[in-house]
Amino acid sequence: MHDFHYVGGRLHCERVAIESLVNKFGTPLYVYSQHTLTDHFQKLDIALAPLNHLVCFAVKANSNLAVIRTLANQGSGFDIVSEGELRRVIAAGGDPRKCVFAGVGKTEAEIEFALRQGIYSFNIESEPELARINRVAARLKKTAPIAVRVNPNIDAHTHAKITTGTYENKFGIAFEQIERVYARASRLKNLRLRGLQMHIGSQLTEVKPFEQAVKKILPLAAKLADKYDLEFFSVGGGLGIVYNPALDSGSPEWWQTPVAKKILTPATYAATLVPLLQPAGLRILIEPGRFIVGNAGILVTRVEFVKRTGRKNFVIVDAAMNDLIRPAFYDSYHEIVPLRRKGGAMTESDVVGPICESGDFFCKNRPLAKVGEGDHLALLSAGAYGFVMASNYNSRGLAAEVLVNGNRAASVRERQPLAEIWKSESVPAWLK
Repeated sequence: MHDFHYVGGRLHCERVAIESLVNKFGTPLYVYSQHTLTDHFQKLDIALAPLNHLVCFAVKANSNLAVIRTLANQGSGFDIVSEGELRRVIAAGGDPRKCVFAGVGKTEAEIEFALRQGIYSFNIESEPELARINRVAARLKKTAPIAVRVNPNIDAHTHAKITTGTYENKFGIAFEQIERVYARASRLKNLRLRGLQMHIGSQLTEVKPFEQAVKKILPLAAKLADKYDLEFFSVGGGLGIVYNPALDSGSPEWWQTPVAKKILTPATYAATLVPLLQPAGLRILIEPGRFIVGNAGILVTRVEFVKRTGRKNFVIVDAAMNDLIRPAFYDSYHEIVPLRRKGGAMTESDVVGPICESGDFFCKNRPLAKVGEGDHLALLSAGAYGFVMASNYNSRGLAAEVLVNGNRAASVRERQPLAEIWKSESVPAWLK
């Protein structure tokens, strides 16, 4: 599942003690395991081997150049949602010809840049977007490869803020309209109809929603492929990860849990979908993010104070919602463990940050090992939608990031100096 484990009572990433990284780089600190990244990518890639396929890592999950380069070296394609993400892929050595460009609000400048870089396909979210891409391509005297994103109107029963596959969501074009949209798109001279795309949501831990969506959309994909000579069918991303192994195993301690029992594995995913997809004869794209990088990262934080009230035990740490917003934004669960494993009774605690918001918390009323000022905690499964969603709220600098490979570790992002936060700001002359 991941490469974070205790050795002699001290938490390690692969063969590097996390404490040694804290001593060198300080906190808050993101730490990523290169082996976990490559292992998760390879397991998914191998599981899909019977298909002509391309795994396109969703850059929005983690856009650090070292993470992108690690996956590019494995042959990964990339799912991007902005010009900035495409530029990051190129800067990291990724191939723009393996990039698919998603998102509902692509600007003309972004479309032009992506066309000039020769991306594999645009995932189209609306008819006005089709017209815009055709117009930009005509101006550049290019042909734009496109795949319309079909909204299958299937509820994946995930968190309301990460569901994407129903008609209540802003994404894609309704299933019933797709054939008419392709007919109109086929008359636009600067478009190449290259594929069909779907995506039903994120953090799905059962295969059933994927199976339902594929069974519903695949006949449409086959029909469109015959009529317009489509090349690929993208089944999107959404494979979930383990955030709380205790829910699956009955064990309160993750290091006693060999493997979560209920998580959707690449083997289970492929066993259901490959037999459905193989007869179509299309190239299959998959766009995972969280599955590859989520369990590959942790956020390390220092305990500043322990504050006891008549009702609560607050563990106040130096990381905050600006470093990892998922608990505040999604009410999400992250396992929290000490860098030094401790015995003794557990204390029901709230782990909170220093930001002046009641929503600045990492857990509430959770049994934790007793800690004191100067101890360190690790928030597990923070590799996806962690640093990428960080901000400078409260004028706090962005955390440092480190990549570990075996017994080696390297800084892959320096801690942001405070003065850089306001470096691009200025005071107008009339205020001086």
